[in-house]
Amino acid sequence: MSIYANLGLGVGLRNQHFSHILDNNPQVDWFEAISENFMDSGGRPRYVLNQIAERYPVVLHGVSMSIRSTDPLDFGYLTSLKRLADEINAQWLSDHLCWTGIAGINSHDLLPLQLSEQTLTHVISRVNQAQDALERELVLENPSTYVSFHDSTIREPEFLNYLTQETGCKLLLDVNNVYVTCFNADQDPYDYLADFPFHAVVQMHLAGHQNCGDHIVDTHDQPVHSEVWKLFSLAWRQTGTVSTLLEWDGNVPEFENVHQEALKARHYMTESDNDHPADTTSEPVASSLSTPIDFLVPSVMSNTHLGQL
Repeated sequence: MSIYANLGLGVGLRNQHFSHILDNNPQVDWFEAISENFMDSGGRPRYVLNQIAERYPVVLHGVSMSIRSTDPLDFGYLTSLKRLADEINAQWLSDHLCWTGIAGINSHDLLPLQLSEQTLTHVISRVNQAQDALERELVLENPSTYVSFHDSTIREPEFLNYLTQETGCKLLLDVNNVYVTCFNADQDPYDYLADFPFHAVVQMHLAGHQNCGDHIVDTHDQPVHSEVWKLFSLAWRQTGTVSTLLEWDGNVPEFENVHQEALKARHYMTESDNDHPADTTSEPVASSLSTPIDFLVPSVMSNTHLGQL
């Protein structure tokens, strides 16, 4: 059996739910844990993760590998990640196609790439180094972006396709990120998906976002929007059916609410659009954001859509 066999429907592991999960063994298929929350920690977080890994499949999802940075790869980080993955028998390891800092400083943001041949060559080398250190394939996620670059010469789906061909890495397709990125760039998300390398996708993400009127922010603090569900329905069938997970990171509700939101995906895993339930979810408009976006400059934020830098 492939290590990427469909695990079913999962939810992100969040500390607010630790006690509920340990006490109730909920009927969730699998969990995804944020790597950095557990890599160098002991005590209760590590204990809880090990307990959950004994009961459920667990995937590790990172936010700090910084695969695009010009800083040297942090092999101490990779060693800690590999140790944790081996300890809990992680199904696979994922991170983002982005950079998170430079000169040893972590911005704690998933920063966008200039998509060019030069960047592609650099990222191919970095992915190969990371995979050698981890002794396993890396799974990379398409990020949410708020700006694009004049000097980009390769569309993101094409970039990801080249990357998988040259490194053998796999992909995590986040359909909310597709929607957010395309809205902010004034592009069609269906055109984006038309060229996506679905053959390399081994996992999908769902999440909510906040609509700020002239841009959308990927906040993970809302139910999944109806347009994102439609994209998921199309994309999930194109992947040949893969493991799917709901992320909820801000204003986190009770575990049962998060799980029920994830289970909605079952309604969209059909061949007929007529089978999809009516979704009356309105586009959430933010009065305040649960995720900081301080790296965006005011002149960019003032445009109708986030333009090119």
